[in-house]
Amino acid sequence: MKIHIQNGRLVDPANKIDAQQDVFIDEGKVIAVGAAPAGFSAERVIDASGLVVAPGLIDLAARLREPGFEYRATLESEMEAAMAGGVTSLACPPDTDPPLDEPGLVEMLCFRALSLNCAHVYPIGALTVGLKGESITEMAELIEAGCVAFSQANTPLVDTQVLLRAMQYAATFGFRVWLQPTDPFLGKGGMAHDGEIASRLGLTGIPVEAETVALSTHLKLAAATGAKLHVTRLSSGAGLALIDQARAAGLDVTCDVAAHYLHLCDMDIGYFSPLCHLEPPLRSQRDREALRVGLAEGRINAVCSDHTPVDDDAKQMPFGESEVGATGLELLLPLTLKWAHENKVPLIQALARVTSDAAGIMGITKGGHLGVGARADVCVFDAAAERVVTRASLRSQGKNTPFLGVSLPGVMRYTLVEGRVMFENTP
Repeated sequence: MKIHIQNGRLVDPANKIDAQQDVFIDEGKVIAVGAAPAGFSAERVIDASGLVVAPGLIDLAARLREPGFEYRATLESEMEAAMAGGVTSLACPPDTDPPLDEPGLVEMLCFRALSLNCAHVYPIGALTVGLKGESITEMAELIEAGCVAFSQANTPLVDTQVLLRAMQYAATFGFRVWLQPTDPFLGKGGMAHDGEIASRLGLTGIPVEAETVALSTHLKLAAATGAKLHVTRLSSGAGLALIDQARAAGLDVTCDVAAHYLHLCDMDIGYFSPLCHLEPPLRSQRDREALRVGLAEGRINAVCSDHTPVDDDAKQMPFGESEVGATGLELLLPLTLKWAHENKVPLIQALARVTSDAAGIMGITKGGHLGVGARADVCVFDAAAERVVTRASLRSQGKNTPFLGVSLPGVMRYTLVEGRVMFENTP
């Protein structure tokens, strides 16, 4: 379909555009920006007056819960949530049941996602068989099946020799390794950040060293092997400082932060709110500020949602017994905009963290920008409007988030995937 998006404020970080410009789409691609191409006759015109037109968002961590956890969420429900949130491409961690450690499982997930004709799904393959940390997977076969990187998800890899071999294998073929740094022994049995709040509430603490000790190992092995390392869901200022040191020493390493950690800290646990039971745990106010500043300065490369749908029965339990995780696909843009406003970060820079910068980490060349010839994945939103987050307003099957009842900026109006209008919310 030929689509003309007119009168909008086009913000395309990859192409350094922040101006009122029209976008012209045909056959699923952007064919012109600014002036209409000769002979172009739109079949549909979208009036974006007063709205922001941007590349579709790219989420580096969104659990779709298939296969194996359909009682928590289905591919259909989470794809609907992605469209409502303007997320047109997403990476799916391998901690499904069974884990994404075989080509057949990856191909099945890709086929299911493709059949729904919504967001582009990029599976992250399991680094080790069954995520057990005992033997590495056949990474080359998993890449052929559709994986874009390899990870242990939230499961620590205890055997450092296995991790070394996995990084050597990945480095040989240029595969990306995504790791969340958590020492399994320092964090064993922990529920919350090891600090005053955990002590007052009587919760077993998880010290910052659980992150920094594991991260030090990951960085040293990446330096030794030359593996492309991406550190996922960073939670502490001390962890960011280690990454700064590694970069200063010449290591090419990227990192991201989940959007929740830009706004919440351990104090938000309040009186044992299970909605704030997350992994890694919410850290101190000082850590939160370090992450906010690090993201603004570009030392943290991207923001992800860490979307983890949890069913009500598992979440509405005493804090220590509740399941970790929160829904986030539909809140990725609002939480990013809120951070940008509070830290006086220009919109073009903020959107880069969830579009072009995220695309670079994932290795996507067709998405994350709206240059001529790019895939027409577009989101159109009202940056000035606000909405209150309620269970009823969330399209995801998982309704649990610490931001229930909170008014957040940024209301999605249109989401286009390859030139198809997949979500429309006009006032």
